[in-house]
Amino acid sequence: MRPFLLALFAFSAVAGPAAAETRYLAYDASDRITQALTRGITLEAERGLFGAISVRRIISTSNRGSADIRRGGPDAVRRALPAGSTETAVYTIAPEGGGRGLSRALCPGADQAWMVLGRVRLARPMTLHAVGRWPDGGYRHCVQLSYNWRGEWAVPPAGGPGDDGLVPAP
Repeated sequence: MRPFLLALFAFSAVAGPAAAETRYLAYDASDRITQALTRGITLEAERGLFGAISVRRIISTSNRGSADIRRGGPDAVRRALPAGSTETAVYTIAPEGGGRGLSRALCPGADQAWMVLGRVRLARPMTLHAVGRWPDGGYRHCVQLSYNWRGEWAVPPAGGPGDDGLVPAP
């Protein structure tokens, strides 16, 4: 048993730093509602050791704004989704920086806003829901945004003309 534990410890020590890999995943708006709010977004995400992707930040491709988000939120957020929604990963929009503006854009009039995403996968479309909590304490669905996969950035978006920085996803 002891050699197994030593091997497991050695593997985790080597795999630990490599386990989390930062990725920049770009999406274009795929319907009129989404285009009215954003032309596109880039997700700064961590890809874990077993391939799971967790989003840390959302970056507007058109306005150069960004907001930090963190996994988790009240269960009432999921209950506010429209019937038939399959997205389940709740993300809290941090109120600092661009988060306040993002919350206002997604859920005008709400005291706080959350995003609910499905499983983020490379080269696949993505649906994102915004849910807000209003001054009366009620949670309401604000908007559903639909995106088509665009590509993966080699580095964070820089934004120069003709410099889209996209590289093919592995």
